[in-house]
Amino acid sequence: MFLAAEGRIFGLDWQLLSQMVFQIIAILLLFILLSYILYEPVRKILNDRKERVANEIANAKKDRKEADEYRTEYEAKLKNIDKEADLLLSEARKKALARENEIVADAKAEAAKIIAHANQEAELEKKKAKDEVKQQIIEVAALMAGKIVTVSLDETKQNALIEETLKEMGDNTWLS
Repeated sequence: MFLAAEGRIFGLDWQLLSQMVFQIIAILLLFILLSYILYEPVRKILNDRKERVANEIANAKKDRKEADEYRTEYEAKLKNIDKEADLLLSEARKKALARENEIVADAKAEAAKIIAHANQEAELEKKKAKDEVKQQIIEVAALMAGKIVTVSLDETKQNALIEETLKEMGDNTWLS
């Protein structure tokens, strides 16, 4: 069964064997030629890819380190933001209090001016009323003097005349 009719194993002869050797040599030469032609560019591509991956890994590590620094800085700022907010609020309160005091002081000054002006007006009115009363007293005195001069009277008659004149003028003149 494994032996061929002429004493050959598997039906191998010298021609088939030489063709096989020639094909093996051709395949080896083709392999060497193709490896020389293709191996270097493929190796270069692989090395470039390897370098690119290494650079990307290094960049990723650098970016991660920067991100960690930014995160740490951000967390520190978040911790300080409450302090800054309290500081801003206290400054705003101080400004508001100062403004409030300023407004109150301005209002007091304005009220003092109004009161002083009202007092001046009242004083002027008092002076005016006093002047009017003086004028009326002068008129009364002139009338009385005129009556006294025209009628020469004794003291009792003079007192009666003064009383009569005062009654003519009325109590309202003296009360205002």
